[in-house]
Formats: sequence, structure tokens, C-alpha cells
Amino acid sequence: MAAVRPLTFSKVNDGVYRVLASTGDHIGNLKLIGGQWKFKAVGYGSQGEVIPGGGPLTNRHNTTFAALDEPVIAAALAPD
Repeated sequence: MAAVRPLTFSKVNDGVYRVLASTGDHIGNLKLIGGQWKFKAVGYGSQGEVIPGGGPLTNRHNTTFAALDEPVIAAALAPD
């Protein structure tokens, strides 16, 4: 996980945040669904095609969080 840390978050709108790796690469989204924040992993293929559920945090796809607490979410998605 060290290759993605630290994670940063970029607001798209009130219900969606982009999750970016330390390199600035887009690796997922946080979406407000049913009152919970859900992480949706994203990867990209060799031709630039989006691979839903893919990428370096594929094993964290669909992880849910009760609140948009960026330090807590970052630690849960990419622990030491």
C-alpha cells in the first residue's frame, strides 16, 4: 500500500469525492449512498479504459464509512 500513500480527497460534489494516490493518480471514489460513504475502487487499463472495482485498492472496493472523516478513511483504505 505504500505506493498509494498518502491518499488525498478531491470534492466533485456533495455526494462524491475522488480518491487520489500520492502520485496524483485517480484510484477510486467515495460516494454517499444511503447515508453512508462507500469507497468505489477504480483502475485503468493499458488503453486508458476505466476498470470499475480495479486498481491498487481493489481489495477495499465497497468499504463503507459512517462519516466523511478523511484521516480515518485514508488509514482504513491504505494502512501501514
